Amino acid sequence: MARTTARNGTTPSNAPSARAGVHDRAPGPSLAGVWAADYAPAPETVRTAIAPRHAHYINGAWREPSEGTRFPTINPATEEVLSEVAQGSGRDVDAAVRAARAALPAWSALRPAERAKFIFRIARRIQERSRELAVLESLDSGKPIRESRDVDVPLAAAHFFYHAGWADKLAFAFAGRTPRPVGVCGQIIPWNFPLLMAAWKLAPALACGNTCVLKPAETTPLSALRLAEIIDEIGLPKGVVNVVTGDGTTGAALVEHAGVDKIAFTGSTEVGKRIAASVAGRGTRLTLELGGKSPHIIFEDASIDQAVEGVVRGIYFNQGEVCCAGSRLFVQESILPEVLRTLEVRLASLRVGDPLDKNTDVGAMNSRSHLDRVLGYLRRGTAEGAVLCTPARENGEPARPLTSDALDAWRPAGLSRGFWCPPCFFTGVQPSHTIARDEVFGPVLAVMSFRTPDEAVARANNTPYGLAAGIWTDKGSKVFEIAGKLKAGVVWCNTYNRFDPASPFGGYKESGFGREGGVQGLRAYVRLDEPRRPRGRAT
Repeated sequence: MARTTARNGTTPSNAPSARAGVHDRAPGPSLAGVWAADYAPAPETVRTAIAPRHAHYINGAWREPSEGTRFPTINPATEEVLSEVAQGSGRDVDAAVRAARAALPAWSALRPAERAKFIFRIARRIQERSRELAVLESLDSGKPIRESRDVDVPLAAAHFFYHAGWADKLAFAFAGRTPRPVGVCGQIIPWNFPLLMAAWKLAPALACGNTCVLKPAETTPLSALRLAEIIDEIGLPKGVVNVVTGDGTTGAALVEHAGVDKIAFTGSTEVGKRIAASVAGRGTRLTLELGGKSPHIIFEDASIDQAVEGVVRGIYFNQGEVCCAGSRLFVQESILPEVLRTLEVRLASLRVGDPLDKNTDVGAMNSRSHLDRVLGYLRRGTAEGAVLCTPARENGEPARPLTSDALDAWRPAGLSRGFWCPPCFFTGVQPSHTIARDEVFGPVLAVMSFRTPDEAVARANNTPYGLAAGIWTDKGSKVFEIAGKLKAGVVWCNTYNRFDPASPFGGYKESGFGREGGVQGLRAYVRLDEPRRPRGRAT
């Protein structure tokens, strides 16, 4: 068993195997944000141990890869290898599915209140190991510790708490129907919120009496494997949750396995379409949470400071690597100059740098390949005629255009390694521009204008996606009118990126189908018997 941490989740300071952030290394160039000259570094002090090698978690035990192959997972802020992770083969996936199938009868027959106790214990253990999990998540993904500590980990625990409460109340969730487990669930999660997405998938499935095979993303597998440790610690029956790591071929083996009753996938629209084609006609249930090109709409009666703050939260949170990122900004024409000035000032105050520094607002991009993809969109945007603006290097200095040639060389001051992209926005954007149509999945905002509410709605809906949207106005009647016309699964009003386990999340059109969270999210994990008919009524 590849136990990777001390039982309290931390490692003694003299442990030679401990790997942590850049502040553990010998003195060298500071990773503090380039705009943070007036801030002293505030590095995270918790040391998280990471084993040099990781195996699969199958049937309650750590299992070496059947073909003996592994791949590295790296810290995107330093490009250092954090660990070698098992590459899952078809045989590994088959073993995990068989273990889940064998565990299903006992787990689904367990009294719901007892299932709730197990789920509750997972939530409590996540809370107890929260700092360790936050550090691990930032090391593996590049996201700022402030976000993993204050958003990802607390929300992951909240999802387990919330669904523990549902386990013995399912009969009340579907009036007149009897819910039964779907069976074995194959769950494939993305790299942008590894622990949180694992919680979104596992918690409702377990509450409804299903067993699971979880496949984390190949660039961020460590927090899912640490979650498997927690599951092992709390004594969840073997085989109920299995974790198989690997690349896309591992995910494909899971999707195509005949023993899986339901697939839940969060990721790109391109892969989601392939999964939908693969399971079509097999009777395998499917829910997809895919990409987005979500709009912000700022009306002239909005509080501009509040709106710009919400826009910054909407697009630069997690480096813009968010499916519901508000990557298109529509501003009413009369206030466009003021909004741009405010946006420039706010953008200049963002600190880019070491993800483990508590002052950091924007961390490292997840991988080299993803950084190259985002930079490609920046070049295409400038080539098509839009103006790229990046924040000033000192507060008060206006935003400046960044040439295409300078993109590759850009990085926070003093850094020579890592995957970095400047938070930026485009002006002069036309609806036909690539950056206004494609999901960039980076800290890149496309700013456009509109004159009337009808034009704003028409332009916001002019996309193949329909995941989320934001409306900024001080008129309540306008909020309800516009929200009802937007084709998006989630519409935030005078706020953005607010999540709660009790609130369903999902999209329309090419953003997928099905919901996660809330009572609506339970529906995908149960089969419902025919409605009970009142006594005495003729059939």
